[in-house]
Amino acid sequence: MKPSLQLKTAQGLAMTQQLQQAIFLLQLSSMELKSEIQEKLESNVMLEIEEDDAGENINEESEIEIASSNEQIESDHIENIAEDSFENASTNKNTNSENQFTVFEFEEEDSKYKTLQEHLRWQLNLTPISDNDKVIAETIIDSLNDDGFLDSTLENILETIGNELEETGIEEIQAVLKIIQSFDPVGVGARNLKECLLIQLKQFDQENQKVQKAKELVDDYFDILATHDYKQLMKKLKLDEKELEKIIGFIQTMNPRPGSHINNTRTEYITPDVNVEKENNKWVVRINKNAMPNLRVNSEYKKMIKRADNSAENQTLKSHLQEADWLIKSLQHRCETLLNVSTCIVEHQRDFLEHGEEAMKPLILQDIANALDLHESTISRATTRKYMHTPRGTYELKYFFASHVKTDRGELRSSTAIRALIKKMIDNELPNKPLSDNKITDLLKKEGINVARRTIAKYREGMSIPPSNERKRMLK
Repeated sequence: MKPSLQLKTAQGLAMTQQLQQAIFLLQLSSMELKSEIQEKLESNVMLEIEEDDAGENINEESEIEIASSNEQIESDHIENIAEDSFENASTNKNTNSENQFTVFEFEEEDSKYKTLQEHLRWQLNLTPISDNDKVIAETIIDSLNDDGFLDSTLENILETIGNELEETGIEEIQAVLKIIQSFDPVGVGARNLKECLLIQLKQFDQENQKVQKAKELVDDYFDILATHDYKQLMKKLKLDEKELEKIIGFIQTMNPRPGSHINNTRTEYITPDVNVEKENNKWVVRINKNAMPNLRVNSEYKKMIKRADNSAENQTLKSHLQEADWLIKSLQHRCETLLNVSTCIVEHQRDFLEHGEEAMKPLILQDIANALDLHESTISRATTRKYMHTPRGTYELKYFFASHVKTDRGELRSSTAIRALIKKMIDNELPNKPLSDNKITDLLKKEGINVARRTIAKYREGMSIPPSNERKRMLK
């Protein structure tokens, strides 16, 4: 067969640079978006932040009102609100470009940030000990976890410092560990919870009978305490129920994680992307004007562009102008998408805003995609690491999506509502007769909700609620 040239026509989807940018900006969190915009402001002379006469960032609050349960939402309002809200986003006004970076600055982080290790080393430097003991102390401090417990064994610490301090023995390491255990916070340096509690009990009056009984309970009967066998504890300690209750209550005032209250992590702040408020019996969804600055094209630089000029400088200005226009339009598209997705979520989850988690309705990404005629992947990008501030708190948009369970009456209940119901049952259970997973399953069946016991266990563990045997307490 002889080779030949043939022409074929075919349809294909090509992603333009502008579409790629819009998708990229949509998936960014508010903090990442601020960083991205800051880089664009620094690299593109055509971009500037739109400010009013007082030098403040102008960013009109775009909003959608959602009628309460006894009113109807205007469908055409959702389609047109975003376009009306952003129609003047790229208008040109004279602005002092020298101030464009001062408005959009990140909040400075806390300069008093300190780890547990730094807190202990500060105390170590105030302690009069030998150089050899200081080396041992440094090694012990480095071996503590965030809760203040010693993860490493004394033998491992000895092996670590063996090359530097050849004549050091276990006894010397134990002595230095006692010094560390005397530092603040009380209980730091313990090798287990039992030792941690005993260290904390040493700070109280040792002649006090309650302290003596608490030390005896922890030192001799800690395993029995862990199993909540109160009858055996009363027999061992020769106490009645009320006396034992007071001793256990006293022990529960101790800190099981002494290192946790030291600021060993930087505070992370969440800036909500949308705000939801109830006004005049309507839920109003607004884009948070502080989450993103309002950009515009610099009119002075735009006037410098000459159509017939093919010089390198003119071509650079044209390129910057095109990039600026694309960025502004992409940001508008991001705001429109966030506003419409958030509005649709609020419309579906209005009962949650009115009554709480138990009223949460089943919702999946496809539901919002169908309602807005968008692809499910777009909804996923628009809800990941985006936050909504409501009267009930600040939630990630993903929080409002949950699987469902069908009731005996044919109704659908979301997994979030079922978890809230389980938590409510456990909060109201008798202290000495906690509800088992099987019992919770039976109680839910009475309400027409058929959930397997293993699912109850999964929901309970997801809420960090221990099993019934560990929740058993004495009557208050």
